[in-house]
Amino acid sequence: MTDPTGGRTTDGPAPDGPAPGGWRRYGVPLLVMLPWFFGFLGFYGGVQALALAADASPVPALVWPAALLGAAAFAAVYVALTRWIEKRPATELALGPAPRELALGLVVGAAAFSLALGALVLGGLYTVRGGSGLGATGTAFAVGVVSGVGEEILFRGILFRRLSLVVGTYGALAGSAVLFGAAHLANPGATVWGALAIAVEAGLMLGLAYVVTGRLWLPIGLHAAWNYVQGGVFGVAVSGNDTGGSLWSSAPVAGRDALTGGGFGVEASPAAVVVCLAVSAVLWVTARRRGLVVPPAWRRGTADGDPAGGQTVSSTLPM
Repeated sequence: MTDPTGGRTTDGPAPDGPAPGGWRRYGVPLLVMLPWFFGFLGFYGGVQALALAADASPVPALVWPAALLGAAAFAAVYVALTRWIEKRPATELALGPAPRELALGLVVGAAAFSLALGALVLGGLYTVRGGSGLGATGTAFAVGVVSGVGEEILFRGILFRRLSLVVGTYGALAGSAVLFGAAHLANPGATVWGALAIAVEAGLMLGLAYVVTGRLWLPIGLHAAWNYVQGGVFGVAVSGNDTGGSLWSSAPVAGRDALTGGGFGVEASPAAVVVCLAVSAVLWVTARRRGLVVPPAWRRGTADGDPAGGQTVSSTLPM
């Protein structure tokens, strides 16, 4: 039966021969994810290092095109390998809807961070003063673009998509969010609360943005804008990292780390969690209304296809 909301096939003819065992049905799709994820994780680290090296070069203005080219190369390699290895088009990076969905993500991401910081400023928990100007925000731009593209391909395009084949939408949301938060424990100023906050606010919001569209452009826009506005516009630490020059310079009030996020930045504040949960709630309602929430494989009877990316589902991878 075809789902008119997402074009996904949800049943079909039974396969010939005996049904595959539990390991083939559920374990293999997860095992396949590992080389994809860790291979692209190493690639991501290289792209990020090259972009930041351009910022430290004798011509720091090179960081702007270097970040864009590095992110584009990362996406192009993912698309090429998806077609070659998985034998399918990378519909999660289809170019047709990209301008609209990317623009929406950029607007919502910028507005969401501005709202979270604004609440802290109004509460007397943050101060904002003049900074070094937008021309000095090359590092923040590189972090925003490279992390927006690279981490969304890693954590949503690879991790979330593959998890959803086996554990369904809600399982994939929980698993990818926890791992996304845990990945930030090595950042400067990281705390368990900061990692938990990132898991809740970013892991859920970005995962649901992928569910709603079946593509990565909306979460890429959300992620990139959140990081750039955070570091390049307001001068706030991005997950504990100092991104250099910024349009304004913001600082938390001393002694109120539980409310401001402390050295880790606004992302570890209750204000950011509340704002991102509000965005997540809108995305979740949208996904439910469109019938895009996919059950676990043991309820579908298979772990084949790609329920999050518009592929066939039949009964036969900074924040």
